[in-house]
Amino acid sequence: MLIELLQSLSQEEWHMPTIAKQWTVKDIAAHLLDTNLRTLSFARDGYVLQPDMSIESNTDLIAYLNKLNAEWVKAARRLSTTVLIDLLKSSGRAFCDVMQQADLHTEAIFSVAWAGEATSSNWFHIAREYTEKFIHQQQIRDAVNKPGLLTRELFYPFIDTFMRALPYTYRNIAAPEETVIAVTVSSDAGGTWLLKRNNSNWMLVAENKEQEPRAHVIIEPSIAWKLFSKGITPAEAAQHVVLSGDEQLGAVVLNMISVMA
Repeated sequence: MLIELLQSLSQEEWHMPTIAKQWTVKDIAAHLLDTNLRTLSFARDGYVLQPDMSIESNTDLIAYLNKLNAEWVKAARRLSTTVLIDLLKSSGRAFCDVMQQADLHTEAIFSVAWAGEATSSNWFHIAREYTEKFIHQQQIRDAVNKPGLLTRELFYPFIDTFMRALPYTYRNIAAPEETVIAVTVSSDAGGTWLLKRNNSNWMLVAENKEQEPRAHVIIEPSIAWKLFSKGITPAEAAQHVVLSGDEQLGAVVLNMISVMA
């Protein structure tokens, strides 16, 4: 779908601005190529670039990733759109092969830090990679006014993965034991996720028959993908979100970030 989308774009559309801050459509395509090539390098070939800066915290890691991303995108601006598409085709096939061959239950090379994990299983790493591909293609589609990926088949796996950041988002929020917060992403493409306070920790639970949620947050898919990937601010999203019950408790959801950089 990505290749078909890029092949359909006019040269004017390639250079349109996107919700991804300073990046154009072409810049996002270049970034997607970068993630393919980096994944092949470390996951297939065992080559990991040693950071050229000290990484002592999550803030340092984000700064380093932003630096890598910016350097690549700047260099890729000298490539034609045809070259980008050709490279995305070949690297995309190889990328998918690597993902498919991974043992889902062994430890991944990189943890899913935005979910608060120091180590992660490959299944979660692969799901995170899916959200990366989803977000950037959705950003392109949004920029050029093409139909989005907000279907049950494509959007639900994306948002279900993103919601795994909820416990980490609430980690410093106190509440009575057994408190439940419900987060609903509307439409057939979405669903409802339940966050429960248990033994002084927050955890996602499959169901809650004992009591009504103390707070309920309802978000549209078109807002959710932008909000949780830092495309819009919590204040901007709040105008389109329905909060009921303990609104202050529920509003913490708007601060969830399910991306690194």
